[in-house]
Amino acid sequence: MKKLVLIALAFMALQVTAQEHKRGHKKEHRKEHAKMLKDLSAEEMATLKTKKMTLHLDLTESQQKEIYEMNLASAKERKVKMEARKKMKEGNEDRKTLSKDEKYKMMNDHLDQKIAQKKQLKSILTKEQYEKFEKSMKHRKMKQRKKVRKRAEKRRS
Repeated sequence: MKKLVLIALAFMALQVTAQEHKRGHKKEHRKEHAKMLKDLSAEEMATLKTKKMTLHLDLTESQQKEIYEMNLASAKERKVKMEARKKMKEGNEDRKTLSKDEKYKMMNDHLDQKIAQKKQLKSILTKEQYEKFEKSMKHRKMKQRKKVRKRAEKRRS
């Protein structure tokens, strides 16, 4: 009986160790991926995003060109905002968070940009392609929410 308990404990310890290793590996991979994306130019980011969308939605040549232009404008704008945010953080060492008004303005601008991008996508894609795109975005959002919940639960315990 003692041997069975010891074997069960050893098995559980091994399993916990393996899971911790897997989590650490995912974190490292995520950090490397984020760093790589920061190092890419706006053109490279737009190209990659367009190619992914082409593979997923079977875009035509003309659709690819239009979506590339949309993605390029979005990537350039995102880069500018990232640089501005970085400078603001470096300039104000004592203030690392945004004020309520700044957060509201940033979120409002982001939502306006999303609405404009959605309208533009609707005009470029066919109905079937747009439905497929919306479905994949919903799926992606759900995955993100699950990850956030898991992290929140992990912090509580």
